[in-house]
Amino acid sequence: MRQIVLDTETTGLSPGSGHRIIEIGAIELVNRRLTGREFHRFLNPERDIDQGAEAVHGIRREDLETAPRFGEIVDELLAFVKDSELVIHNAEFDIGFLEHELRLMAHPEPRISRYATVLDTLTLARKLHPGQRNSLDALCKRYEVDASRRDVHGALIDAELLARVYLAMTGGQTALSLDPDLGGDGGADGDAAMRERRARGNLNLVVIRATDAERAAHEAILEKMREHTTPVWDRDL
Repeated sequence: MRQIVLDTETTGLSPGSGHRIIEIGAIELVNRRLTGREFHRFLNPERDIDQGAEAVHGIRREDLETAPRFGEIVDELLAFVKDSELVIHNAEFDIGFLEHELRLMAHPEPRISRYATVLDTLTLARKLHPGQRNSLDALCKRYEVDASRRDVHGALIDAELLARVYLAMTGGQTALSLDPDLGGDGGADGDAAMRERRARGNLNLVVIRATDAERAAHEAILEKMREHTTPVWDRDL
């Protein structure tokens, strides 16, 4: 399974107000392991950056004067995400900005859904932890993901943190050691990953119990099996 964990930084909060993307960071996971492939670009937004946004990510307009425009990197970006599942925290925000950029350049297909499916980790976190804070910072603390290198928001480092949080939320794996072969029995890396797994007593796991009809259908199947053999669970061992 190929997934791309993606994050953006922008000049402000709303593409409807004319705000633009100034940074895109994305990293590739295959079968829940890092491949070492990443996509990272700063972009010239051709407009000023709101003070509030600059305070969050620390990127200044003058730092972007020689950066490429979105239209110059769009083919490379779309090729990178094509046929993947995009893993994004608060996906509506990032997808809204990406599709806004595509429409601004009159791209023939401005819908991200034409290139990739999307998994919103904010929606997932709200299902797992209803009524709790589910920002990326809060999730890093909850899942003990080290965010000490992150002084300000940045698209690439946030994508890496999100990858760690996503793996912890969906299976307990927090080790993201590189494995170019993506195969074998795991070896030392697999052992290390297992040691990184932690008990998560605060998870609000969803338990779906079988209905009476489903239990009856299950028992009917077991009875048919008993007509031909004695299942191991019925044997006096």
